[in-house]
Amino acid sequence: SALYVLPPGFVESSCRSRIFWMKLNKLLLQGKFFQLEIYDPYSGPVLLDENLASRCGYVLSEDVWGNPVFRASVLGCHVANEADELFSLTVNIKVSSFSSMRAAVTYTYPMYCSYASWASREIVCEENYMEVSVKTDVPAVSNDYTVAWMSALPETQNVAYQQWQLMFVSPSGRKRITVSDAVKLGYSFNNTLSRVYLRAPYHSNESDVSVVSGVNMNMVTSTSMYRQRWLLLLIDTTVSCPVDGISFTDTTLTWTVPRVIPTLVVQESTFLSKSIVMGVDDQVIVNPEEMSYSLEHNETHIRIIIPIGAEGGKLESSISGGVYGVIYSIDLFLEHTWTDAGWQTTKYTVIKSITTPFMPQIPTVINNTVPEERLFNVAFGHFLPDVSLVAIAIGNVPFTLREAQHHGFRIYETPFSNGTKAFILEVSFDDPYVLKEYVNRNETKYTLLVNYTLSVGPEMTLYYHSAEVECVIADIEIPEAVGDCDEENLYLTLPTFGLHQYWDLYLGNKLLNRHLALTNGYLAATNSTHLILQIPLFAGGIIYEQVSFQKIKARFDVALRKVRTMETLWMFSVSCSFNSSAFIICHPDGTIMISAQMKTVPAIDMSKTKLRDSSCKPREYNEAHAFFKFHVTTCGTSVRFEGDHIIYENEISYEKETLPGQNTPTITRDPDYRLTVLCYYQAKETLVLGAFSSDPATSSPFGSGTMVPHSNTAAYRRVRQALNVVSRVSKDESFMEFYEPSMAILKRPMEPVFLEVELKDKSPSVELYLENCWAATSPDFNSTPRWNITVDGQVVLNVQCTH
Repeated sequence: SALYVLPPGFVESSCRSRIFWMKLNKLLLQGKFFQLEIYDPYSGPVLLDENLASRCGYVLSEDVWGNPVFRASVLGCHVANEADELFSLTVNIKVSSFSSMRAAVTYTYPMYCSYASWASREIVCEENYMEVSVKTDVPAVSNDYTVAWMSALPETQNVAYQQWQLMFVSPSGRKRITVSDAVKLGYSFNNTLSRVYLRAPYHSNESDVSVVSGVNMNMVTSTSMYRQRWLLLLIDTTVSCPVDGISFTDTTLTWTVPRVIPTLVVQESTFLSKSIVMGVDDQVIVNPEEMSYSLEHNETHIRIIIPIGAEGGKLESSISGGVYGVIYSIDLFLEHTWTDAGWQTTKYTVIKSITTPFMPQIPTVINNTVPEERLFNVAFGHFLPDVSLVAIAIGNVPFTLREAQHHGFRIYETPFSNGTKAFILEVSFDDPYVLKEYVNRNETKYTLLVNYTLSVGPEMTLYYHSAEVECVIADIEIPEAVGDCDEENLYLTLPTFGLHQYWDLYLGNKLLNRHLALTNGYLAATNSTHLILQIPLFAGGIIYEQVSFQKIKARFDVALRKVRTMETLWMFSVSCSFNSSAFIICHPDGTIMISAQMKTVPAIDMSKTKLRDSSCKPREYNEAHAFFKFHVTTCGTSVRFEGDHIIYENEISYEKETLPGQNTPTITRDPDYRLTVLCYYQAKETLVLGAFSSDPATSSPFGSGTMVPHSNTAAYRRVRQALNVVSRVSKDESFMEFYEPSMAILKRPMEPVFLEVELKDKSPSVELYLENCWAATSPDFNSTPRWNITVDGQVVLNVQCTH
């Protein structure tokens, strides 16, 4: 392949801690494939592989940013050495668009390093090898000066190497081997003009692991021996390097290296630290605290503490098991220089690339909505810059970002001072994809369902997160009704906004609709804003609070109930007083009230009127009226059935005054007075009765032409009925003593309830059937919770009934 000129900025190199340091720019590689060749002037280019790298003192890896990094010891196999002061190494960089490396472009890159200030002993702990070099003056391995440094295959120098032997001491015992045999085991041994060095792989058969101050150390204990005629030279080439010592918290990583390594310090009492420096990548950090780093040391340890996310490292987003998190990486080195009696000066260098485990960072959804603006403002974060929002779904409807902006959603990023960011989403309450639900009295709950799709990290992994944001706002106006009366009707006027959308109107327990209005004689008129309800005085559903022949106090209650839950939200009551000269009122409970008017000539004494049962006299009377009040089962009232109706009939008559005669009295001045009274009831109407009636003291106040609302007050429910049915709860199974109607009853679980339901009507055509019966916590028939006693006539609780 041809040689080409390096593109500007493609390669950076430096010389640090007697190590060649070369970095390639990944952006200029642009996804292409590359290989490195070490150039040997004698044997040509040698392809860099793992075995060659660990034996010859080379490292090929990546920095935290993904840029390829090549490091080489100045004592490496192919490095040209001039007097142990000037060093040079040439590397070929081959770049190809194909993994097979065909049609590769080759760039030749020479590196130079000067290093004159050698310590007596220097140890380098690299990622893939350990290296120790010792200052000494011994004969060179070969008479051929250059071949001693440049040979890629030291075994070719067997004749010379036979003068050196290595003694390894390991748990398996002592092993004495030649240099050429050591090379076959992955070691590299040689000597320069003034030094001897041994390079060893980690975890070889001759190595041992020991724990020093809590840190695992990989150690090769060796002695290098040179023998030639009368000369015997023994050199301690023991090397020991840390293989762990990394610990993490949620906020920091800590790298711990022993301060004193016993196998490297023979006389610990003479040990003295001279300098401890740290570095990131290939740069020494002079003032670690300025970058929030911490370099600490005591009698036993040296510690480097790095905050997660600190400058110099890389914080990267990642996905693990569908969970978002971050990983932090940083490339560190440590240089510790010490002196001791045995070795004068030792320079100990450790290079360490550290990556934290995956740290989950569950994103948070922050609701910054201001309800008055009727606009959802939702922040989703915090994320690193390598995260981007690619799509959202609102209410399970997917949108690309372009579609979302076009629809009217606003999406933008907001940065934070710590380098993270959040994604802001703004959606109007009134958007059709926002869920709306009427809640409470006058509030709407707006619910925004969001599904985020994010692209995470350099791998652009898709990450999904769903959120549900709610906002409840009082934006529904509760209708304010107005009540009024005229001489014959009661009126209720209320706004129609929200009716049937949120609420329904109920009269008693019946939905106020067109059918109910027609059946009961109500009139309902609507315009664009209001409903006007007219209810005649004597129509069904009217509650008569006070009735006499002088005045009627009448009331009707309209309940405002939620459409779905039937919960009573508001009660509108219209109560008025009426003057009526003649009327008949057939009460739902079978009570009949009549105001009879005197219309005869000559006038009669209304106090002497009576019903069929002559003992039933008027309760009140004056010259013009008589007022009767009785039950359909008394006063001689008769009953008959016509179609679907029961008709109760009685008669008001006048006892004529007669003049005494000789035989039977037959002479009278009084006219005939007979008034037939008829009350019609639906025969098949369901009878709904409460065991306890509501306390009269809580009934609504009344006044002429007034409307009284009651919030969340349930009306006592009555349905027009023909039968006189009474229900009571007995204190025991004897059914002799009964609880008072307004008394609350406390029963324990499994304790029986004795319930009596009595039909007082004596008609042979009527029978009592107890269909549904339940207990509740209030008189409202729709109140919850409720406990069924009988369902469809079947007893479901421990209840004894008497009919």
